[in-house]
Amino acid sequence: MFGFGVMEIALVVGLLVLLFGAKRIPLIARGLGEGIRNFRTSIKDEDKDVDELENGSDGPRRLNE
Repeated sequence: MFGFGVMEIALVVGLLVLLFGAKRIPLIARGLGEGIRNFRTSIKDEDKDVDELENGSDGPRRLNE
């Protein structure tokens, strides 16, 4: 896909284990996954807001006080 072979991937994984330790890698991966998920959610919400404005919505609704 990007020209990575088995040796290159093994080297990167080995370096990650040496730098961060085996216990921290799952925490880093989990944090990265949550960050990507939050980014995708915010993009979807932004697209939804833009679509509402383009379709004639008169802006955000406010609760009656």
